[in-house]
Amino acid sequence: MKRVLLILILGCASGLVQAQVTFGTGDHVIEIKGRLSTYYNQRFLKDGEEDQKKDRFKLRDAQIDLEGRIKDIWEYEIQVDFADLAAGGEIDPANPGLMDTYVTYKGLSFVNVKVGYGKLPYSRSSMTPFPYSPYWQRSQIARGDLFSRRDVGVTLYKDIWQSRINVYAGAYTGLGEYSLKGDNDASGNLEYVGRVDFSYPAGSKKREVDYVHTPVPLFSVGINGRYANKSLPEGEDFPENSQGEYGMSVIDGKKYVYGFDVSLMYQGFSGQFEMHQVKGEPQDPANPLLLGLSSDKTDGYFLAGGYYGQLSYFAKCLKTILSVRYEQLNLNDLAEGDSKRLSAALAYQLKGFDAMFKAQYFNVLSEEEAIDALKWKEQIRVGLVLNL
Repeated sequence: MKRVLLILILGCASGLVQAQVTFGTGDHVIEIKGRLSTYYNQRFLKDGEEDQKKDRFKLRDAQIDLEGRIKDIWEYEIQVDFADLAAGGEIDPANPGLMDTYVTYKGLSFVNVKVGYGKLPYSRSSMTPFPYSPYWQRSQIARGDLFSRRDVGVTLYKDIWQSRINVYAGAYTGLGEYSLKGDNDASGNLEYVGRVDFSYPAGSKKREVDYVHTPVPLFSVGINGRYANKSLPEGEDFPENSQGEYGMSVIDGKKYVYGFDVSLMYQGFSGQFEMHQVKGEPQDPANPLLLGLSSDKTDGYFLAGGYYGQLSYFAKCLKTILSVRYEQLNLNDLAEGDSKRLSAALAYQLKGFDAMFKAQYFNVLSEEEAIDALKWKEQIRVGLVLNL
């Protein structure tokens, strides 16, 4: 009964939705937005599994977002998710408590300068705003387990040819979402990230859904890379939890990450494909990421990576988005097996993207049992999202 009441309350609230509030004094304009979303999660466990603690409601988003502009030269943003802050403990890289806190200077003709904490210019999926997605979860490869999605540092970027070409380069702490916890790691080294993307025949916004029914085919391609040498002095460790769920968000040694992405949109149809590869070179041959194998079998490094492909259609007359996604992830090439998942999503718009009912179905086709054994084989999430 409580589940039904919560859904009804949110459904009624959708009728009151008004996206963002804007006010200003002369050259200074401020916009305030909010986001609230909650879903019910149901897992279908494998035979023999009995732990059903994941069958529950979850408050995914309770966000306030403040954006400001001063004379089109200065821009700033502060975005906080109170749902994640209230959870405490480990930081979810896909949805951290503090999401953005940065200032951008646009007073130089040849480049814009962004300083502070926010999304890194790596992976089109990671850079795409989630409120426009019909899914409740990003693909595995882009959720932040293999590479961080946010960090503190400086980003230089420039759009060329009416935003058809975008170029990014930046330097960051390399500790990702845990960079706000305190000092840099004992190596003192930074992580360097770069990206270039090209769109034609016009500049492309980073969206998963063709919500305007683009009248001519629009495509976009991007390549990106990042590098860090975080070899720690003897006896030193990284800050607690900063290495992430699989111990490879930051590694004691050198880490190379590179990938590319493709996006297409036409008449309500859209598709995205994205692939990434990680090469890790731990400085210690006994590092757990090398799985205890001898150096003649590992050559001193491991590989991780994968891809996802996604197809969507926005039926404007039905206010409905349908999407299907296939993804593959290999967490470590030194271990046998990989993970394959098939997902489908449906989003019904109560009031455009400002109020949507969303449902997502996951199906685990295979898993990398030695590293990431799962208790479930299928999962469903159903809920509501309000962008205020």
